[in-house]
Amino acid sequence: MTPKAALLAAAAALAFNVHALAQPAAAAPGDLAEIRAALGGDKRAFVAGQLALSDAEAKRFWPIYDRYQRQLATTTRRAARLVEEVVALDRPPTDAHAKKLAEELVAIDEEEAKDRRRAQRQLMRSLPPSKVLRYLQIENKAAAIRAYDIAGAIPLAK
Repeated sequence: MTPKAALLAAAAALAFNVHALAQPAAAAPGDLAEIRAALGGDKRAFVAGQLALSDAEAKRFWPIYDRYQRQLATTTRRAARLVEEVVALDRPPTDAHAKKLAEELVAIDEEEAKDRRRAQRQLMRSLPPSKVLRYLQIENKAAAIRAYDIAGAIPLAK
């Protein structure tokens, strides 16, 4: 398999599984390796274990969590399509095409930030701030892992 074909395959896998690049590893609670393992397995169970929600808190938290995860999946699919487009280029993009790709990249980042802010506001009305902070830290670490894995798999545009 050529390097370009391998990159296209990785991008396609990412489009269908937001956690395709995550590799399980044993680690201390809450560190990046444990979060990476949760991304490749049961993230929901990991979050539940880290937050130790009461029944009342769980009833309020999980609908917000599920909605946020669906939003993340949508933006991740958009990012995967962008990755596929960049990897599939067999020559440098035209200025117009490069501008379109750059604008889409920033729009994806902005949408993710807007979704994160919306979830944070909803969570602050539903949980103690310390649990909201802990959850947002988990999500930030998960996002950093995904970004690192994606960055490592994608060559710079020509």
